[in-house]
Amino acid sequence: MKVEEITFEMLDAEKFIEEQCEEISRLVGDGFAVNALSGGVDSSVVTMLGHKALGNRLKTYFIDNGIMRKNEPEQVGSLFKTLGVSIEIIDAREQFFSALKGLTDPEEKREAITQTFYRDLFGDLVKKSGATYLLQGTIFTDVEETVAGIKRQHNILTQLGIDTQEQFGYTLIEPLISLRKTGVRKVGEALGLPESMYNRPPFPGPALATRVIGEVTPEKIELVREATAIVEEELAKSGAFQYLAILHEDKVTGIRSGKRDYGHQIEVRCWDSTNAQVATPTELSFDVLHRLATRITTEVPGVVSVTYNIASKPTSTIEAL
Repeated sequence: MKVEEITFEMLDAEKFIEEQCEEISRLVGDGFAVNALSGGVDSSVVTMLGHKALGNRLKTYFIDNGIMRKNEPEQVGSLFKTLGVSIEIIDAREQFFSALKGLTDPEEKREAITQTFYRDLFGDLVKKSGATYLLQGTIFTDVEETVAGIKRQHNILTQLGIDTQEQFGYTLIEPLISLRKTGVRKVGEALGLPESMYNRPPFPGPALATRVIGEVTPEKIELVREATAIVEEELAKSGAFQYLAILHEDKVTGIRSGKRDYGHQIEVRCWDSTNAQVATPTELSFDVLHRLATRITTEVPGVVSVTYNIASKPTSTIEAL
């Protein structure tokens, strides 16, 4: 399946919204569709497109997989309620952690999340609802990186020849697949999303599982979740494209209260970019870096070391896994 990019310069947001709403309505017809909302920019924009196109014939689910940002289910639910969009939160934490148990390879972790999300959860939800379509927020960069073999994005299926109707019982609708993140933000603004939503830092589909190097456990997720909250709070006004925290697998030696403290290491990444194809580390001041390190080692239990990534993409990538 060939996907043609619509660049930010070429994008007419109002026309795009009109065309995508018409296409969603045409595909779904008089039936129903199910929508996957994660709270990120892409899925939030798709939610508003689907709601505009289908109204009450769109059933939106937020999957609480246990690997999201701090307080994400409550905040997303509250925000969309104010926008007039009803969502149902599904507690699937146990299913996701069971699927990830014992896995350390990044691609195996992504595949476990893909199967749990699309086959086990949404396969069942779509079947129960009687819908035949699932809306999701795949964007052009997801396709590009997967096809190039850089990393398998968990939401890339049809582009790899996977027949979702045959395997999962539904057909995907991907309204944003021709846009990059900057274009998605422009559409989100035109749809009336608050800036706090359409200008959120990008967040990976496999969520914090991509920011834990090694096996993913509830304890490790809680560490990187707390570190992420601090990084996002401190760097919200940096003007950077994306900023995140990563939990390294190996522990390192530290000192606390005059004694050896063998603890965790958090890596902070902050990027300047326009399209996520290339990126350079943001030149943060030492005062900012020092404040990040102080807060993380003080407020996140067990963390004794904080580092800052200074390698550009390429050779680095924006996310660690």
